[in-house]
Amino acid sequence: MRLGVIDVGSNTVHLLIVDAHPGASPVPYHSERSVLRLMRFIDDDGAITDEGQRMLVDAIGKAAATVAEIGVDDVMATATSAIREAANGEEVLARITRETGVELQVLTGDDEARLTMLAVRRWFGWSAGEILLFDIGGGSFEIAQGADEYPDAQVSLPLGAGRATINFLRDDPPAREAVSQLRAHARAAFTEARDTIFADRPARTRVVGTSKTIRSLGRLVGGPADPVTGAPAPIHYSGLKEWEPTMREMPSDVRQYLPGITPERSYQILAGAILLRTAMKVFGVSTLTVSPWALREGLVLRYIDGLD
Repeated sequence: MRLGVIDVGSNTVHLLIVDAHPGASPVPYHSERSVLRLMRFIDDDGAITDEGQRMLVDAIGKAAATVAEIGVDDVMATATSAIREAANGEEVLARITRETGVELQVLTGDDEARLTMLAVRRWFGWSAGEILLFDIGGGSFEIAQGADEYPDAQVSLPLGAGRATINFLRDDPPAREAVSQLRAHARAAFTEARDTIFADRPARTRVVGTSKTIRSLGRLVGGPADPVTGAPAPIHYSGLKEWEPTMREMPSDVRQYLPGITPERSYQILAGAILLRTAMKVFGVSTLTVSPWALREGLVLRYIDGLD
C-alpha cells in the first residue's frame, strides 16, 4: 500500500510518501519539503504570528495537493514542538484544518522519542542491544534509552537547534560569549536529565543520533556514507570539537557551502553542533552512530504493525 506522512516540524513541513506492507521495509516513493523556520514566527507571548500561520497553511496545502495528485491509501499528518508549545496552538490547528482540510495530530515529546526509537531499533536490529538515542529537532532535543522497540526512559528538552539559534545565537556569526551561554545552558539541562531520568539505566551498547541536523553533521565531520552499504559515517566527538570553532567564525550563508550542510540548515547547524557536542560530553559519548531512519519512518512502521 502507499502511505503519506505530512510532518510539520519547527524547521520544515516535510511530505514523505512510501510504498509499504507488513514484513517489508518501507520504500520511499516521493519526498518534498517546504522550509519554514517557524521559530522565527513566535511572538513575545509564545504565539505563532499571522505570517507564520499563513506560511504553515500554504506549505501544508501544497503537501496535501501533492498527496491528492499522487494518490495514497492513507495519510498521516503530525505536528511536533512548534505547534505543541505555541500559546495559540489550538487556534492554529483549527485554521489549518479549515483552510487545507488536513487534521494534524500533535505528538508529545514522549511520542517523538518512542516513535524515533522504534525506527532506530528496526534499522539496527536487536543485536544493537541497549541503545542511547539523541534526536535534535528544530524546537526540541529528545533523549531515549532502551533495549526494546520502545524506550524504557525518555525525555524531551526545549533545546532544538532552531530554538537555540533564536534564543542564544542571534548574531551571525555569534559572539563567543553567546556560544558559551548556550553551552552552559545545554550542559545544565543534559546533566539534570543524565542524573535523574537516565541515572539507573543499564550500560548502553550503542549510541545513535538521528534527525536531519545530526545527519548533516555526520556528513561534515565523518565524511560520505559507505559506498557499499550506504551507512552514514559515524560522528566522533573529537571531529565535532575540531569543526565547531570553524563554523563559529562563519556567517550562515557561508556554512551552506560546507560538506553536507544545506542552505535550509546552515543558519542553525552551529547550534546543532554545540548541542550535540555538549550532550556527547555530558553522557560520556566518544562515537555516535547515525541512523538514516527517524520519526517519519517510525510513524510508518507503527501504522504497518497495526495492519499485520
